[in-house]
Amino acid sequence: MAIVDLILRPGTADDAAECGRICYEAFAGIAEEHAFPPDFPSPDVGVAVIEGALTHPGFYAVVAELDGRIVGSNFLDERSAVVGVGPITVDPTVQNAGVGRRLMRDVMERADERGAPGIRLLQSGYHNRSFSLYVSLGFVHRATVACVQGPPIGRAMPGYTVREATDADLGACNEVCRQVHGVDRGGEVADALKQGTARVVERAGRVTGYATDLAFFAHAVGETTPDLQALIAAAPHFGGPGILVPADDSVLLRWCLSNGLKVVQLMSLMTIGLYNRPDGAYLPSILY
Repeated sequence: MAIVDLILRPGTADDAAECGRICYEAFAGIAEEHAFPPDFPSPDVGVAVIEGALTHPGFYAVVAELDGRIVGSNFLDERSAVVGVGPITVDPTVQNAGVGRRLMRDVMERADERGAPGIRLLQSGYHNRSFSLYVSLGFVHRATVACVQGPPIGRAMPGYTVREATDADLGACNEVCRQVHGVDRGGEVADALKQGTARVVERAGRVTGYATDLAFFAHAVGETTPDLQALIAAAPHFGGPGILVPADDSVLLRWCLSNGLKVVQLMSLMTIGLYNRPDGAYLPSILY
């Protein structure tokens, strides 16, 4: 197959059905090959995720075509200064032929054109080929992350108040994120405020952490590990495959396990460019 004939073009809303099908089949096929549950439980969920990215003004989308047929897609979350890659998917019929590399180079060039100080992504620890691809493209492994899922814990922690975030909390949330990561993720927080999924935790009358949601596609930041424990303990459920807990935060991960959550899979957080070792507690999203 002549991958030299591959065409890359901007993604549009009309691509959602086919790109969503490929997204589901690609992730499900790789997961099944390694005896792991799929990240997306059905084709409809794959289509919904891809449609959301294709129609959101904060995402850059690129679609790969071969002989007039869509064979893959990739996305760049541009809602904050540091950008996040994914989901990247390639049709199983043309995998391992260079399509993924072309899709990755496209979003990396896009990030460079925008002057993004850093690029980040997460990849499934069992997928050796994608890990090798990202390393060859210059990404550096920064952290191992455990995806954990289970029943809601459903309790309050003494001294910590968790409540729904309001627009007035945006500045405080950004400040906590800058304190922990050196940059804020205000675009994502603003979206979560609109969707009504954002929560903050207060300690001694001030905001000390927040979560855009407790879910696979959401992130959380706290000044301390107990701030995140309070947010997790108050969550009514954990969306998608689960929440992503850095394995080197052994106190938080052990606490999650002791409260009935179980590890679904291990993932790798990888970066290019600006990366500040977190000074506090955090849960990345599947995008970073």
